[in-house]
Formats: sequence, C-alpha cells, structure tokens
Amino acid sequence: MAKVSLISLGCPKNLVDSEVALAEIAGAGHEIVVDEAVADVIVVNTCGFVQSARQESMDAVCGALKRKRDGTCRAVVVIGCLSQRYGPSLKGAGRKTHIDPSELDGVLGVEHTDKLAETIDRALSGQKTFDESDPNVAWTEPQARVLSTPPWTSYIKISEGCSNRCAYCAIPDIRGPFRSRPEDYILSEAQRMAEVGVKEINLIGQDLTQYGEDSGDTNRLASLVRKLNEVDGLRWIRLMYCYPAKITQELIDAMAECEKVVKYLDIPLQHADNDILVAMNRRGNSEKYAAVINAIRAKIPDVALRTTFIVGFPGESDAAFERLLGFVERMRFDRVGAFIYSREKGTPAAGFQPVQSRVAQERYDRLMCLQQDISLHRNRTLIGNKLEVLVEGRVENAMYGRSYRDAPEIDGLVYLPNSTAKPGEFVETTIADATEYDLIGT
Repeated sequence: MAKVSLISLGCPKNLVDSEVALAEIAGAGHEIVVDEAVADVIVVNTCGFVQSARQESMDAVCGALKRKRDGTCRAVVVIGCLSQRYGPSLKGAGRKTHIDPSELDGVLGVEHTDKLAETIDRALSGQKTFDESDPNVAWTEPQARVLSTPPWTSYIKISEGCSNRCAYCAIPDIRGPFRSRPEDYILSEAQRMAEVGVKEINLIGQDLTQYGEDSGDTNRLASLVRKLNEVDGLRWIRLMYCYPAKITQELIDAMAECEKVVKYLDIPLQHADNDILVAMNRRGNSEKYAAVINAIRAKIPDVALRTTFIVGFPGESDAAFERLLGFVERMRFDRVGAFIYSREKGTPAAGFQPVQSRVAQERYDRLMCLQQDISLHRNRTLIGNKLEVLVEGRVENAMYGRSYRDAPEIDGLVYLPNSTAKPGEFVETTIADATEYDLIGT
C-alpha cells in the first residue's frame, strides 16, 4: 500500500475524471492523502485546453518531479488532457517549462483511469508505463467515484467528447467524438448521490444539447431532465454548457415545468458578430441567438443566463468587436465570462493571423467593464426580493452560500451577516444589498 496524492486541474469534467481515478486508487488498496508532502506517489490530472491551463499543468508536474528528486516522493504519474494531446514526452506543452520525460514513472491519456492502479504499482516496483492509445470510443462506465466536492453538491457527466469542431478548439482531437452516456447510468448515479446527501447536481458535458444526437434523438436532454426531476432527495438540478443553436422549445419547457431544475442556463455564445461566428465554425448567428434568449426569458422570466465570449479571434475587426459590445448591452446577461483567444496548434484557426495581444487585452477589459455595470444593475434589481440560499461556509462574521443564480466555483456568492445557518442547509434570505458579483442578505 502506498500513500497517493492527486492534483486535479482544469474544468469540472476533469474533476469527475479525477474522482473516478481516486476510486480506482482506493480500490487497489492505496491510501489517498491530500498533502503532497507525505505522498509516496503524486498523480497530476492535467488540462490541455489553452496555453494558460497547459502552463499550470506543466508547473504542477515540475513541482511533483522536484519532490521526487528531493526524495519526498517515489513516483510521479501524469494523466489527462495534456498527456493525451502531447504524448508521453509532453514536448511543447509548456512554453516556460521543460521536463525530462525519463523522470516520469507513468503517462496515461484521457479515459484510461482503469489502468491507473496498475501504473502506480508498476511505478513503485521501478517500471514505467506510457500509454499513447486513443480515447475509448465506446462508453465505459466507471464502477465508483470518490466525491471531492462539498457533500451537498456534485457534478454528473452526461457525455464525453465533442463533434462540434469549432475552429479554435482542440477538444475533439483530445477527447474524441461526442458520445452520450446511457440514460440509466445517469439516473442511477443521481439516485446514489441523493442517497448519500447530495442536494445539488450539476449536469456537465462538452455540449449538453448534443445529448442523444449520436442515437438520432435531438430531444433526449429534455427527457433526461424530466426524469432527473423525479429523483427523490435532490433539491437543485443545474444545466451547464448548452450550445445556443441546439436549445429546443422542449428543453425550455422542461426547465420551466420541473421544480427541481434551477432557472439558470449556461449558454456559451463565444461571439455575436456573424462573420466571426462563421470563422469560428459556430452554428447560428446573433439574430438566432437573440431569439433563443428571448424565448427562454419569455417562458422563464426569472431565469439567470450565463455566457462566455472570446475576444481577439483572428479577423475580429474594431467593427466586429463593437457589434459584440452592442449585443451584450442589448441582451443584459446575468453572468459573462470572457477569454482572450488562445492559438491552439492543430486547430483550423491556428493558421489565421491573430489580433495583436495589446488590442485583444484592451477589448477584454472593455467587455468586462461593460458587463460589470450590467451585472451590478441586474443584482440591484434583486434588493428586497427573497432568495433561497444553499449555505456553504463562513468568512469573518458572515456565512456565505449560493442562490439558484450561482453555479459552484464560477459565479458569485450570497453573504449572510450574523447568520447561524450551517453549511449544507438551505435558508431563505431577503436581499439587502448588491455588488457587481455578490449579494448581501438578511
């Protein structure tokens, strides 16, 4: 038996993979430890999506290797998107960081956690494992997960891979084509989570609205949502990553009619200039996006809408950026995340001439300043309203938590001064004040 510490980087989808990996490690008889300083083996689950994430992953790998050189750990194993994309050498993964691949004891790509325990055992006996195989195309159901989120909230992955082929994105090459997870697996996992006290499940996948497309059913997400709504013990069901051009009226109706489905939708739009959307290989246009948003708000008036945009995409002119700003001003989103375009090797957009970094940064700053004003105004409209809050912790003299409007680790918080509520409880609060991102309740 060895002490094993796992560093999980990247998105919630990667976190679910880490939880499956932890179950694999524990099932093999090893002890899971949080503190890397006491670990015999350090496993790094990497992110390979954009340059900043790759650099963070490489820095974590270098830190683990330093511990190995210092003699505080015996083996370092790298898994996940970065190793799937760059291979066992990880050559070219980090601009500022280079490693000697011979120092690594194991490198596995995505969807190969079933080989992790064996890789750890081999590493402890002085043998190395380097797996360069492609992701599994057929769905393989993990036997267990070790939840690493707070006990009242968790993520459920309903799909793997992506087939949208956006011009800037390497995910289809890293994780393979889109595959829907069988519905009975999802419902069974939701039931198990409810039985151990999970109150909020967040449905994740590269694109939730693709669910069922690989079997020819374009409305299976709406059906799945209705069935999850019947799971006893769940309180909140949240939908993340819904492709705007594929949001159907059936899905909108299901969200409106299912009491456990929170009135929150994450719709990554990426841009609002039609020429840029074509260059990005995104389906739909700004007019259709506006129509979808209006349809959602008409059916669900109190819905909280989150979106993301990329600024500085190759070919983004001043006029195109101004059209994006105008769209944001008109649509008045509750939440906006923005990213500066990252040139990704192997993607169609990698061959295009990017916008100057200084210009891209200025556009990012302008977009976020505009959204701050919008977010502040929308938050202030909630003053005097009552909201249900899932309490999650304490800071100084206040408890804090999230309303239905706030996804975990992404959106703002609701602060409850002098509250005696306990983490994991739902409380009703009256909103007394608001900032750009957070609310204060009484």
